[in-house]
Amino acid sequence: MVRIAICLSVIALATLQHLAGEPRSISGIYPSLAIFNNEAECGTGAVVPWADRLWVISYGPHLPFGSSDKLYEITPGLEQIIRPESVGGTPANRMIHRESQQLFIGPYVIDAQRNVRVIPPKLMPGRLTGNARHLTDPKNQIYCATMEEGLYEVDVRSLEVTGLIKDGNKPKPGFSMEIHPATLASALPGYHGKGLYSGQGRLIYANNGEDKDLRARVDPATPSGALAEWRQPGEDWTLVRRNQFTDVTGPGGIFGSEHPDTDPVWSIGWDHRSLILMCLDQGKWHSFRLPKASHAYDGAHGWNTEWPRIRDIGEKDLLMTMHGMFWRFPKSFSATNSAGIEPRSTYLKIAGDFCRWNDRIVLGCDDTAKGEFLNKDKLKGDLAAPGQSQSNLWFIRAAQLDSFGPALGRGAVWLNEDVKADTVSDPYQFSGFDHRALHLAHDGHQDATFKLEIDRKGTGAWQNFFEVTLAPHSGTLIEFKPEEKGTWVRVRSDRDLTGATAFFQFRNADPRGAEPDAIFDGIARPETKAQSRGLLLARGAGLKTLRFVATDSSSQEACYDLDGDLRLKRVDDPEGLAWTKKHAAIPQKTLTEDAASLIYTDEKSQRWRLPRSGGAPDGRVCREVCTERNLLNAGGTFYELPAQNAGGFIKLRPIATHRLAIHDYASYRGLMLLSGVDAGAAAGEHIIRSDDGKVALWAGAVDDLWKLGKPRGTGGPWKNTAVKAGVPSDPYLATGFDRKKLTLSHQHGGLVRIRVEADFTGTGTWAPVFDSSLRVKPNEPFEQKFSDGFSAYWLRLVADQDTIATATFSYE
Repeated sequence: MVRIAICLSVIALATLQHLAGEPRSISGIYPSLAIFNNEAECGTGAVVPWADRLWVISYGPHLPFGSSDKLYEITPGLEQIIRPESVGGTPANRMIHRESQQLFIGPYVIDAQRNVRVIPPKLMPGRLTGNARHLTDPKNQIYCATMEEGLYEVDVRSLEVTGLIKDGNKPKPGFSMEIHPATLASALPGYHGKGLYSGQGRLIYANNGEDKDLRARVDPATPSGALAEWRQPGEDWTLVRRNQFTDVTGPGGIFGSEHPDTDPVWSIGWDHRSLILMCLDQGKWHSFRLPKASHAYDGAHGWNTEWPRIRDIGEKDLLMTMHGMFWRFPKSFSATNSAGIEPRSTYLKIAGDFCRWNDRIVLGCDDTAKGEFLNKDKLKGDLAAPGQSQSNLWFIRAAQLDSFGPALGRGAVWLNEDVKADTVSDPYQFSGFDHRALHLAHDGHQDATFKLEIDRKGTGAWQNFFEVTLAPHSGTLIEFKPEEKGTWVRVRSDRDLTGATAFFQFRNADPRGAEPDAIFDGIARPETKAQSRGLLLARGAGLKTLRFVATDSSSQEACYDLDGDLRLKRVDDPEGLAWTKKHAAIPQKTLTEDAASLIYTDEKSQRWRLPRSGGAPDGRVCREVCTERNLLNAGGTFYELPAQNAGGFIKLRPIATHRLAIHDYASYRGLMLLSGVDAGAAAGEHIIRSDDGKVALWAGAVDDLWKLGKPRGTGGPWKNTAVKAGVPSDPYLATGFDRKKLTLSHQHGGLVRIRVEADFTGTGTWAPVFDSSLRVKPNEPFEQKFSDGFSAYWLRLVADQDTIATATFSYE
């Protein structure tokens, strides 16, 4: 009765909003505000409140000389105005110039009266990525940088452009540019520029990709990216650090520094080990490392990151987005005042920029790309790409930033590398997580002592923490106690090391229960007899609709289209129905199963095992629902699946377990659409019924999926399986699950010792979990619980004798 009352209240609120003139929204997404282009991708490059409006720019994937993308003006009443001055491109730069009272966003300059001027691509070519205050004439000029290392000065009043470093793109045929405004060609390594900021007498630039080494398209460990400085005309960028970096900013944020001589400058980035935070303080660079929540951003080519930011949202702390985590970032962060960075929650959306507007947080997203780029996967089969690229804004309350997925953090300071004696690692975050563990290992031929030091308050005062000595070719897992507190931890060794690893596994407690939130009430359960099922595909040709080839409760097949007003209309289109059935068909047997668990066999014939927890057995298994990110639906659990160039299946992580009869899912106008609805479900905020009343869809945000329930399941690598002595089992997923228990049994005539091994690093490197093998007696189940602090990517088992064995992992 309470749940019904809540649902009725939600419906009533939505009705009042609609009557009051506000467009319809679901989970903070207004379908009427969706943005489209004619390119392979349609991302949101920047969102900025200015002159009583919200200004938004979209971008295509590689368009330095203009495109079909637009400048959008959003009114307080949420009316979308497409500005006629639009010239497109691939812009993500934005800065408010205080002295002239103008917003510079993309190639557009907007004054306080909302007059728009344009710097055309022929005068300032390139994929515009960042603006910054001028080093010597900040009242009259600003800098603009491009993704291919180009650098320009712009007069804020005349908009005259002076070239300082040449953009790396070659003009396309027929492009009307008589001469490039710059002549100096940059030799900076990396490409795919992301951030720009000025301070402490230098201009700081970051890129996050690599285009000359083709390994970058397949191997995330490929050297890539750059953090660089520039000081005066005639000079090239000077390399600071050869890693992938994105945002560069400081306390002044989008306005630039008010105290450029003294304010710190921050830049966020990553490598294959972990996140990297650089801080320029009093003329010196300092480095820190943070854990990754998601690996979907990890491609060394740089394409998988869409302008992560550190930005003011009107709270005590700044908001940082990086690798799928919302972070608190202190406004006062410096090398000697470095405490206070804390994880808030994990998320799935791709947000190129965000801001606070009209007391809500607005995230500009990158939702649906028809290009799909390098993100092909056999789990998708021959699924057609969306017909037209599109994205949307996502409006949330600030409190929601703490309520999506539980914080999860994995990362290393050393990862199977050679380290010189007494070399101290970068500081690694030690605060903000409930459960913290460190895996240490080395491949040396002598005992080695690992020494841990701690900076308890973030002041740079380091103390000895503890030390551990490891025998040759060995490793250990250290679980830190809750009372062991500090801001940063770092590692050193007493001798030269080969194959050294120091890898941290952090996570917060998962408070979710087993039951889905009430917003999912209309979705069918496997036992529901009358279900509205069918195939989904975003259409092209400028139609801006979603095609739903539906099967209603009486097994009748028909074609429906969903439009921007969320009207689901039946259409007579036999050819379109047949085309969609063929090109959006759900592939069969991409996952297999046996008595033990689900099985995925990858392109290299490596088998991976996943738990079962229910759900529809014939639903879609894999689809891209955020640009270059896949959502895997397997055995009643949703997973985030990185593209193969970002790690692929080995870097899988669970999102939520649903045990529902979800048949298909797709993104459209920024929404997440699900088929597999209870045919009797009433229309409401999340249930969209067709005009003939025969079929229905569920609609929400992709990050609503966290509310389905805590990841859980049962399974294992063996179920009455003939096991060979010394032969490891298939890997079985462990990461992202909470309480873990292993039950072992076998039918051998005597005692069997079974070794439990873990891949702590997500690289296929295995290490024993317990101090000794588990001693399992014949025909007598043996139960082993894992500690609350234990985390690993995968688990596997090795028996010391041939036997018939069963191994069941229970995740609750």
